[in-house]
Amino acid sequence: MKWIGITGSWRATNKQVEKDVRREVSKIIKAGNGIVTGGALNVDYFAADEVLKNNPNCNQIKIFLPTTLEIYSRHYFKRADEGVITYAQAKGLILLLTKIKEINPSSIIENLANSILDKSSYFQRNQDVVDVSDELLAFHVNSSEGVKDTINKAKKKNISIRIFEYKIK
Repeated sequence: MKWIGITGSWRATNKQVEKDVRREVSKIIKAGNGIVTGGALNVDYFAADEVLKNNPNCNQIKIFLPTTLEIYSRHYFKRADEGVITYAQAKGLILLLTKIKEINPSSIIENLANSILDKSSYFQRNQDVVDVSDELLAFHVNSSEGVKDTINKAKKKNISIRIFEYKIK
């Protein structure tokens, strides 16, 4: 089984990005391979949700979190309180991650050593995703910094990278 890393924007998305992510993830799962992702909103969410639809026992997904799921959950609801994301986004993501963890606890890889969510912890999570990936699919919206970081890490590892570029206003 090959493990394909999925990276993409959590901020900006549209129906085309979602369609592309779901199509690519569906093909990966149906081919008997798995995906590795970071458990964020939008691209990561679409990918995880698509795996759940096509692989209900969740043995073809690895989700790396920068903290424990409990800390991650609190952070997302705090971001909703701050107006950075919506409450519906926070709730939807946390419910999806919790469901996947209930189905297959080994599919969610929590960073037990970290309790702070910041740029450094997210970039370390990107490294964790690349470390276990045989290939990378990048859904790069508006040249986002986090996706660029993951692409650069994949280049250093010398794995195959496919980049889907999008400009969204």
